[in-house]
Amino acid sequence: MQLKQINKERYSKHYKQIMIGVVIILAVIALTVSSLLIQIIGNTDGSNFWLNVTGVVIGGIVVLTLLRRYREHEYMHEISYVWDLKQMLNKIYRKQKNIKAAAEAGERDAMIILNWSYQGSEQLYNLDNNTITMDDLHASMRELQQVMDQYGVSVTDADFRPQMLDQY
Repeated sequence: MQLKQINKERYSKHYKQIMIGVVIILAVIALTVSSLLIQIIGNTDGSNFWLNVTGVVIGGIVVLTLLRRYREHEYMHEISYVWDLKQMLNKIYRKQKNIKAAAEAGERDAMIILNWSYQGSEQLYNLDNNTITMDDLHASMRELQQVMDQYGVSVTDADFRPQMLDQY
């Protein structure tokens, strides 16, 4: 996965619109299905909890199906990219202890992974207006740069391949 330039305004606009759509679709389907199930097989004592849960689950399945089906649509481009970015950053985060140790030991692949992770995190934080931890991220970036300088290694975002994670 390569990092891409994303238009922040377009991403924010599409994200908000899609989330509003998801909430509306989920609510309408959940309420409709729950109401129908209660009318058809509901209890007269008023305890229809599981029928309501079934409505929510069916609504969730419909929403997930729609999101997956239209994932490649141009309107979803930024949303899909950020979704993939978050998944990849999560995979790296789960292995970060081993990756950092390997980078400090001079492994180039570990440095490539960390560099990509830091660049991706910075992009994600900027897209989501989450600048609270940006100082910590920049400190980690400086530490990595010192390690790369120590070993005479130069890396770019384009060097990253998801398969590199398999060795950690």
